[in-house]
Amino acid sequence: MLTRKQNIFLAKKIFTELVFNTAYIEGCNVTFPQTQTIIDGAVVNGISVDDIQTVLNLRDGWKFIIHSVDESLTLEYICKVNEYVSRNESLEWGVLRKGTVGVGEFTPTIPVKEYVLKEIDRINGINEPIDRALEYFAYACKQQLFWDGNKRTSTMIASKILIENGAGILTIGKDHAEEFNISLNNWYLKDELQPLKDCLKKCIKTLEI
Repeated sequence: MLTRKQNIFLAKKIFTELVFNTAYIEGCNVTFPQTQTIIDGAVVNGISVDDIQTVLNLRDGWKFIIHSVDESLTLEYICKVNEYVSRNESLEWGVLRKGTVGVGEFTPTIPVKEYVLKEIDRINGINEPIDRALEYFAYACKQQLFWDGNKRTSTMIASKILIENGAGILTIGKDHAEEFNISLNNWYLKDELQPLKDCLKKCIKTLEI
C-alpha cells in the first residue's frame, strides 16, 4: 500500500495517461501527444471539437479528483464529478438521469435518488478499499446514473476511493480495453460480475516502491 501522499504523487505523475486512457475507453480519437497538447491548452489541428471537449472535461475532472480525495463519497460529490466530465456533452450534467437510455442491448432502469443513496451507503460500508472501488464502478456503470459520461465518472470515483486509501489508481488502457469491453457487456447482459472485477484489478496502477 502507498501513503495518500505517494498516491497523489502517482496521480500527478501519470496525469496525461489518466486523461488519455479515460478518453480512449470512450472512443475518443486522440493520440497521447495530442492529449498532452490539449491538456496544455494549445491548439491541435485535425481533432473534432467534441473530442477536444472530452479531453478538456477529463483534464478538469481528474484535477478535481486529485484535489478532493479527502472529501466524503456522497451523491453530491459524484454529481460534481459528472458535471466536470459531461459538461456541454449531454442533455444534462451533474444530475441523475430522468429518462431512458440504452447501452447496446441493455436498458437500465431510471435511477431513483432514494435507492441510489442506499447503494452509496452500502458501498461506503465495504471495508476493503479495492473491493469498495470496484463495487462502486460496477454498480454505477450498470445503473447508468447519468445521461452521459458514466464510465468516465465511475473510473474517477473508483480512483478517488483508491487514492484516499493509498491503493493505486484505476486506469483502463489499450492493453485491457478488449477484455474490459467484453466483461462489462457480460455484466450488463448476464450479471457476470467477477470477470469485470478481475479485469479492473489488472488496471489498478501503483508505484513500485
